[in-house]
Amino acid sequence: MAQKAPKPVYDASSIQVLEGLEAVRRRPGMYIGSTDQRGLHHLIYEVVDNAVDEAVAEVATTISVTIHPDSSVTVVDDGRGIPTGMHAKMNKSALEVVMTTLHAGGKFGGEGYRMSSGLHGVGVSVVNALSEWCVTEVRQNGGLFRQRYEYGKPVTEVERVKKVPKSQTGTTQHWMPDRQIFDELEYDYDTLATRLRELAYLTRGLKITLIEEETDREATFYFEGGIQSYVRHLNRTKNVVNPIPFYINREVGDYVVEVALQYNDSYAESTHTFANNVNTIDGGTHLTGFKAALTRTVNDYARKNGLLKENDPNLSGDDVREGLTAIVSVKLPEPQFEGQTKGKLGNADMAGAVQSVVNEYLGQELGEQPQQARRIVEKCINAARAREAARKARELVQRKGALETFSLPGKLADCSERDPSRAELFIVEGDSAGGTAKQGRDRRYQAILPLRGKILNVEKARLDKMLQNAEIRALITALGTSIGEQFDPTNLRYHKIIIMTDADVDGAHIRTLLLTFFFRHLESLIVDGYLYIAQPPLYSIRQGSNLEWIHSDAELAVQMKELEGKRYEVQRYKGLGEMNADQLWDTTMDADQRTLVQVTIDDAVRADETFDMLMGSSVPPRKRFIQTHAREVANLDV
Repeated sequence: MAQKAPKPVYDASSIQVLEGLEAVRRRPGMYIGSTDQRGLHHLIYEVVDNAVDEAVAEVATTISVTIHPDSSVTVVDDGRGIPTGMHAKMNKSALEVVMTTLHAGGKFGGEGYRMSSGLHGVGVSVVNALSEWCVTEVRQNGGLFRQRYEYGKPVTEVERVKKVPKSQTGTTQHWMPDRQIFDELEYDYDTLATRLRELAYLTRGLKITLIEEETDREATFYFEGGIQSYVRHLNRTKNVVNPIPFYINREVGDYVVEVALQYNDSYAESTHTFANNVNTIDGGTHLTGFKAALTRTVNDYARKNGLLKENDPNLSGDDVREGLTAIVSVKLPEPQFEGQTKGKLGNADMAGAVQSVVNEYLGQELGEQPQQARRIVEKCINAARAREAARKARELVQRKGALETFSLPGKLADCSERDPSRAELFIVEGDSAGGTAKQGRDRRYQAILPLRGKILNVEKARLDKMLQNAEIRALITALGTSIGEQFDPTNLRYHKIIIMTDADVDGAHIRTLLLTFFFRHLESLIVDGYLYIAQPPLYSIRQGSNLEWIHSDAELAVQMKELEGKRYEVQRYKGLGEMNADQLWDTTMDADQRTLVQVTIDDAVRADETFDMLMGSSVPPRKRFIQTHAREVANLDV
């Protein structure tokens, strides 16, 4: 009889204490979210946020971000500079304390910062911890001070290396991300530019420059109009109802409330919220206060001016936000965010502050601009009529209950699994591919919903018209969540919703239409991580009895080079229907072998702009996009 292995010892010696920045290097995802490109960008955002805090404190006006050819990054600001004097408690330079100690900074009280986005004091020290080396230079008190760190630890003292004019102040951070921690050191210039442009909009009078030395790309962002310019930018492809955005900037005690809003003739709402320049993608108390104020103010005006009759019901929140583009930006001394990701603002007093400011200002503006006010209210009333029509249409697609599967669409091949966390729904393009997928699936947990043709472009349609589309009704019913006011994510029947379309132009178009539908009407399913895109292979390479599946042209080129001089056969798969059931299972549906891309909304503003540009009613922006990117097309099916 074999002896059992001894149980591991668990006593006082088993308890490890991670000192200094070692915890960051051991668990980087806890501090920057991931070690992929998003985490790499997060390092830049942490350093830039510190510089922006200087601008918010009105002691800095310029920031420059440079991506060097060796993948190191330099961020320079003209703020006050990190203090370099001795820290009495730590008995070392304050600069070294800030760079090497978690939860150390000037944002926990005192007079350093009245308001800042850095709440936890881990930003720049985390950047230092996750870098092979970091060099910090500070210009203050007529001197240039420098300290170098390697893997988060100082390797030099804080040295005054030369004199500089006393007027020169600020901080320079230059770091090389650790290649042992990050998957790859490749930056996305457009993603960085979008975030820096956003910060420039939110910080009126701040100039931010982004330079990528290897490609000679450079952009400078400066917006004297602040968030009012931001709203105009978001509405630049739309027909607006009020030509000049309403703009509010008020102080309420220690809070600063800044709001810009403008209506357009579309049916989608585009409201984005920020707290101390942090993009609160999950909203929070400032959003709650704004919504309440807007609904109340528009209803009050409509009643007072006879646009709503005595027996008419009040306009709902959805009615008054149809076609609205708004930026709500608040500043406060002690923001309460949910976690380090800072996705939702929790300060209870902020709801009342925003509500009082918007109520007072917007009520006054509507009274002073009666023509624009009437147009806005009439648009809201039309939205209310459409909402009632949509309610009647929606009754046709309400899910009757978890056990009443007879209410599900006939084209849905459901799975036997009733636990949503274990169930998958494949949304498949066309009846042919749908038939193949039904044959190849695992019936226990995989459901198949084939869609016929292209669904309605919801970017150009109200909810009532959208619900007249048979394919959209089938999809909503299959998901089980309903939509609009009756949306309930707890009724979701599948926790993996997988879009599976052909790898050709039509397939890409259908995928975009579906993504537009989810983004505009079921956004929380994306935020909660339920939406995926399948990655069927583009090619197969057969060499004798050996068959390999290829997912990209670049991968194909590598494989063909390796097989140079040998006999092989390449087949391109334009459609899922060209595969048999076993092939589709092996390449795209088998959970042990497939590749899925999870759909995320890292930047809701950028996603909003993209969907409006690609799917909206304005043609010129789409034409410019096609002309700009036409040369990048590798395979165009004619």
